[in-house]
Amino acid sequence: MTKQLDLTKLDLMDALDLAILIEQEAMERYEELTAVMREHRTEEAASFFHFMAKAEAKHGADLLTERSKLFGRAARRVDRSLLWDVEAPGYETVHDFMTLREALKVAMDAEVKAYDYFDRALKLPLAPAVKKLFEELREDEIAHQDMVKKELAKAPPDEAANPEDFADEPVAQ
Repeated sequence: MTKQLDLTKLDLMDALDLAILIEQEAMERYEELTAVMREHRTEEAASFFHFMAKAEAKHGADLLTERSKLFGRAARRVDRSLLWDVEAPGYETVHDFMTLREALKVAMDAEVKAYDYFDRALKLPLAPAVKKLFEELREDEIAHQDMVKKELAKAPPDEAANPEDFADEPVAQ
């Protein structure tokens, strides 16, 4: 049986913990995608996914600092089993040999997904401090979308890929 997260029962500490876990999940997914892209020698996509992993890690660290200031070392009551793919790019959105432009679109979809999560949550009867935090997090997602849009505007258009460009050299038998 899957545990369900009732956002209406969160206090500020739980909400901060949830936000930290969301950032950690996204960071870990971007690290996975970085490794896959590097394995397939698509360095532009790998570099961008690495950049996103660092950005998610920084945002998570900022939230952890805030949590520590407010609640010290109080035990976490929210765990990763209560969330899945809130901001992390979905596995179904990536493929081998991605271009930079495709990687940017994956990140944009993830930022929109996170915005939608907080936007839906704000329609619930939340504790005032939780509502304020979720409003800030939703606004952060808009800023992240704007950053990705700027990168998309600078990215070169995709060229028609030749599968031979990505083929491995023959291996001696």
